[in-house]
Amino acid sequence: MSLKIRLARAGAKKRPYYHIVVADSRSPRDGRFIEKVGSYNPMLPAEHDERIRLYGERIKHWLDHGAIATDRVAKFLSNAGMTPKRQYAEQPIQSAPKKKAQERAKAAAAAAAA
Repeated sequence: MSLKIRLARAGAKKRPYYHIVVADSRSPRDGRFIEKVGSYNPMLPAEHDERIRLYGERIKHWLDHGAIATDRVAKFLSNAGMTPKRQYAEQPIQSAPKKKAQERAKAAAAAAAA
């Protein structure tokens, strides 16, 4: 059974509130979970103490037992100093011109400079 530490949405429409839970990776987002290990309230200001609550001992326990945090939860944990920051590969910029168009632009810039 592969475990994930992830967000489970709660709260009303347009008033999100998330529980940070340990769940089997195959269970649905808001479905069955093993344990609640924190909460996240995005409606509060960023500097508010209650915006992100983490139960550190239980999170460490589950990380030691092989649970993997999702990207958003990993960011919360690294900001709290529980885990090192993740390194992400550079994302490609899809809106950038393709290779041939870049070559044509370089050739046009060289011709204009000469």
